[in-house]
Amino acid sequence: MKWILPNACTAANLFFGMLSIISTYEENYFHASIFILLALIADGMDGRVARALNAASELGKEMDSLCDLGSFGIAPAFLAYAFCMHDFGLLGKAAAIIFALCGMWRLARFNVNTNIVHGFFMGLAIPAGGCIIATTTLLFLAKDIKPENFGLIYPITVIIVAYLMVSHVHYPDFKGGGEKLFLVAKIFALIMFAGIIYITRDAIIPGILTAIFSTYAIFGIVNSLFRLMTRDKI
Repeated sequence: MKWILPNACTAANLFFGMLSIISTYEENYFHASIFILLALIADGMDGRVARALNAASELGKEMDSLCDLGSFGIAPAFLAYAFCMHDFGLLGKAAAIIFALCGMWRLARFNVNTNIVHGFFMGLAIPAGGCIIATTTLLFLAKDIKPENFGLIYPITVIIVAYLMVSHVHYPDFKGGGEKLFLVAKIFALIMFAGIIYITRDAIIPGILTAIFSTYAIFGIVNSLFRLMTRDKI
C-alpha cells in the first residue's frame, strides 16, 4: 500500500492542472497561474516520496508523464491563448498548439532517453516551460500589462519556449555530477536575475518567480554555447 502516497501526489499534479484549465475557462487567469505552480509542487513531491518509501513503479512513471502533459503542456497553452494570444488569430492558435505538441514530444523523448541521458536535461523541462507562462501571466496581471500591446513578442516567445523544450540544449538537473557550469554563464544568469527583480520590484513575488524560470531557460542556452565553444577548442 506504500505506493498510494506517491501516486496521490502525482494525481494531485493533474488535479491542479485541471483546476487551472477550469479557471482559465472562467477567465480567472490569476488562479489558473497559481494552480500550475501548485501542480509543480505536487510534481516535485511524487518522485521524492516514491524514493523515500522505495515505492517507485512503472505505473507511477507513466502517470507522471501523462499528468505533466496536462498540467504543464495543455493548461499553460490554454492559459496563454485565452489570456492574450487569441488576439493574434492563426498565429495565436498555432503558438498554443505548438507549445502543447512540443511538451508532448519533450515528455516522450525524456522517457525514451531515461537510460541514455544522465547528468542534465536535454531540452527545457516541461514543468519549467509551463511555469514560464504561469509566472509571466502573474507578472502581467500584477503590473496591469497587456502583452498584446507589444505586438508579436508574446506568441513568438511562447513558440521559442516550446522549441527549447524539444531542443538539444543541455539544462542542469542540480543533482550533481552533471556537465560543467561555466562561470560566465553563472554571472550572466545572476545579472539577468537581478535585472528582472529590479524591473519588477513593484510586483516582487511574481517578479521573483518569473526571474527564476526565465533565468533558468536562458542559462541553459548560454552554458551550452560555452560548452560547445570550449569543446571546439580542445
